[in-house]
Amino acid sequence: MKKGILERYEKAEDGRIIVDIAAEKIEDLYNNFDKRSNFLKKDLDEELSDYLSESVKEIGEKPFFIRITLSILPEEEKAEKVKNSFKNYFLYMKELEIRKMAEMVRTSLILLGVGIVILTVSILFNQQNEIWNSVIGSVFAEGLTVAAWVSLWEALATFLIQWSPHKKRIRLFESIAQSDLLFAKENG
Repeated sequence: MKKGILERYEKAEDGRIIVDIAAEKIEDLYNNFDKRSNFLKKDLDEELSDYLSESVKEIGEKPFFIRITLSILPEEEKAEKVKNSFKNYFLYMKELEIRKMAEMVRTSLILLGVGIVILTVSILFNQQNEIWNSVIGSVFAEGLTVAAWVSLWEALATFLIQWSPHKKRIRLFESIAQSDLLFAKENG
């Protein structure tokens, strides 16, 4: 299936896959909300960002570059600013993903700590409950045990399930940020 996906993309003479983008003008590549900002500080158009992310995800580990086809080629200085803005944008996206990952780790550690505390209280209460031996005490002790295991499980599941997608997105954004960006003139 991967081969079929890769056939959708054009290849350069050096074997790299070309992720093609076509636009009328440079400004079409950017978000409309920050028109007054210079290119280095502008956010890319959300659809363009999603397209690049999905394309690079499809390509996987294969070498690639991004080709932007425009009606009018930008001057050298403007082209460099656009290249830097693409790099900065995806490095920013990488940084946001690192922050999300740190928050996920923090949440997992908090749940782990809470689970250990509740489990400790549960064990202590179960030892004391043998003396009291009441129905209410038994229900409370069982409730503490269940709460402890739920918290411990949630800590482990959060960490194990969410770690990999964060790492993949970090590598994806890094890959896009480090890719070559070339400009081509529209034929016609």
